[in-house]
Amino acid sequence: MHALKVYLSGEIHTDWREKIEQGIRDAGLNLTLLTPITNHAASDDCGDVILGAEDKSFWKDHKASKINAIRTRTLMQKADIVIVRFGEKYKQWNAAFDAGYAAALNKPLIVIHHPDLTHALKEVDAAALAVAEAPEQVVEILKYVMQDV
Repeated sequence: MHALKVYLSGEIHTDWREKIEQGIRDAGLNLTLLTPITNHAASDDCGDVILGAEDKSFWKDHKASKINAIRTRTLMQKADIVIVRFGEKYKQWNAAFDAGYAAALNKPLIVIHHPDLTHALKEVDAAALAVAEAPEQVVEILKYVMQDV
């Protein structure tokens, strides 16, 4: 069987991706991880850097979001599983959008968030096939899914 592709979306301010990557490595799972650009400044500034500076922040963000969407949409479409992490500190509208996009693509969706966010994310949780609180739980889900594969 080919390596399953897992897209890791969501907050970029903690090491949750590294924990999942290490857990996958430790378990010897045949998975390929796909990610958005996780350098916040590079992601925010790519439109200005590549296509030229904008005077208004709306147009700067507009260009950057479209360029980032090329990567996000392409990788999510290629993914076999999508994992979306919601952090506690910031409102992550992009993460919610990615979860909705994954659901629209009928991708198996796993979300990770603190229990305090359960009410705010109830619709996202309802679309997910699993809701975890920690990266280690996601690794256990992936180990279970990949059992005997």
